[in-house]
This record gives sequence, C-alpha cells and structure tokens, in this order.
Amino acid sequence: MIHDFEEIIWVESWMNKNYNKLLHTVPKSFQKQIQSFHGIKSSHFAIPVFMEFILFIPATWLAADHNQYVFFVGFNMVLLLHVFTHLGQSLYLRMYTPGVVTALVVTLPYSVYLFYRLIQSGAIDWRSLLLYLPAGLILGPIILWGHKWARKLLPDH
Repeated sequence: MIHDFEEIIWVESWMNKNYNKLLHTVPKSFQKQIQSFHGIKSSHFAIPVFMEFILFIPATWLAADHNQYVFFVGFNMVLLLHVFTHLGQSLYLRMYTPGVVTALVVTLPYSVYLFYRLIQSGAIDWRSLLLYLPAGLILGPIILWGHKWARKLLPDH
C-alpha cells in the first residue's frame, strides 16, 4: 500500500506524458483498460488507495491483538505480488512506471522481512502464505470499485 502513494503523486502527469506511447505499446487486449485511465486525476487514484488503507486497519488489528492473520497475511501477499506487477510493467514498457521505485525499495524489503518474522516467530508457516492469499484477493474488486466510485464522486474537475 505504501508504494501506492508514489502512484498517486505521479500517475496523472506520467499518464499525460506517456499515454500515446503506452497505448501503442500494450497489447490490444489491454488498450481499453489503458484508455479508461487516460485523464485520471490524482484525486481519483487516492480514493481506492484510501479504501485499501481502511481495509488494512482491522486486518492489522486482528493480527496484532488477536493473532488472526488470515486477512493481514492475505493482503500483504497481494501487495508482494503487486511489486512484480510494477516491475513487469517497467520491464515490458522499458521505462519508469509509477510505483516501481517504492515497490522495489520499500514494499519488497518490507514484505520479505514481514513474512520472515511471522514464520520465524511461529505465527504462521509457509503453508499459511498460500492458504491466506485468497483472503487478500478481495482487494482487487474493492480497488476496482473504488476507481469507479472515484470517477462518480469526483467528476473530472
């Protein structure tokens, strides 16, 4: 989630600057998705990130105070996998993409250390990482809904 803040700051100007190159580089099956993000404002991007943050609060509380790790681990597994999405985008496009720096410098080391500590302490095991991943997948529809809601809540201003 932390690397999403880099995206909020840069996504609008990056998209405006790179839209044409991006549209002609990605496969046709992704072009409609790229077009839907054209003209996105930073404020539009902040709403789904805020929703993500709101979900992390009870997940973290359940893990820290009640030793219930399903959502905490699941959400963090999704964030770790999302690091590779940013990296893959940058490699595929052969250019900087918003979020890649903090994904690699902050989120990747945080995730590796988090899972190392959870496993080392006995709070979870390797099997739990895979078992809890589906719980984290609820982030996807919520974030997509957040993007749609942001466009309605904050019309292009």
